[in-house]
Amino acid sequence: MNASAQRVALPRLWLTTGEPAGIGPDIVLSLADAPLAAELVLVADPALLRTRAQQLGISVELEEWTPDCTAAPRTGRLWVRPVALRTPAIPGQLDVRNASYVLETLQAALDACRTGTADAIVTAPVQKSIIADSGVAFTGHTEFFADGCGGLQPVMMLLTGALRVALVTTHLPLRAVPDAITTERVLHTLQIVDHDLRTRFGIAKPALHVCGLNPHAGEGGHLGHEDADLIAPAIATARAAGIAASGPFPADTALTPERWAACDAVVAMYHDQGLPALKYAGFGHAVNVTLGLPIIRTSVDHGTALDLAGSGRASAGSLHAAVELAAEMVRHHRAVA
Repeated sequence: MNASAQRVALPRLWLTTGEPAGIGPDIVLSLADAPLAAELVLVADPALLRTRAQQLGISVELEEWTPDCTAAPRTGRLWVRPVALRTPAIPGQLDVRNASYVLETLQAALDACRTGTADAIVTAPVQKSIIADSGVAFTGHTEFFADGCGGLQPVMMLLTGALRVALVTTHLPLRAVPDAITTERVLHTLQIVDHDLRTRFGIAKPALHVCGLNPHAGEGGHLGHEDADLIAPAIATARAAGIAASGPFPADTALTPERWAACDAVVAMYHDQGLPALKYAGFGHAVNVTLGLPIIRTSVDHGTALDLAGSGRASAGSLHAAVELAAEMVRHHRAVA
């Protein structure tokens, strides 16, 4: 294969740099020296990246990406699709004026994926609160991309090593979770996780362990009826359709190492049911994946870490893992397309 053909075959990943006052610009700059088998395009203000690179003592060549570019990997160089900051960003100091900048970078990456210019999106962390303060209803990347893909109901999954945890509900107040648990929603989650593990992870018949909602999975109805009345029927329907789903299991044992070693993914009912165990197992190296959309999107497992921005002390481990996983998912997707 000649060099030109090899470049075409590489996964094309667009990376959004997140909240400009956070560690997003810091960690994406670390990719300049990473030996990655992918074409990378940063969606950001080049001036922001140059300023942050100077602050961090990073030597990097930033070149503007245009549609006729071949973004071939080369140590010390990063391609940038320019988006202008609304006001200069100071590390650690949020500015509501840059909320629209963050949203513009996300939209540009989504447009690139939907038109085939990019194969996948990798996102650095955003500050949800500052976007909300700007007057935009924003609950997270997952919901933003779902709305941009036609209002689909996506599934959030985090993974570290062999542990994968998918969520039936995501960013909801705890008191709202029981009302959001329906048989249809649990079944939809199982269908999406099964489908995407097959097509984007190369797992022929994924084994899914499903958590109950209540302690002890309802204790036979003594601690709640949702497990027997809502979750169990969804599992039964999924199994009848050929999905290898089991449960509902008490969440405190479903997320033990012995249990997750026996399955390909754990399906938890809500955010803080499933993610504490996963982040304990691999925080800083875990990856957030959005399932159920026509695009591939991965992200880091942490927030903006405003106190570390510009300090040189931010870890880029999760971002590098997210980039590697996105490239792997693109290759699996191409293989079955």
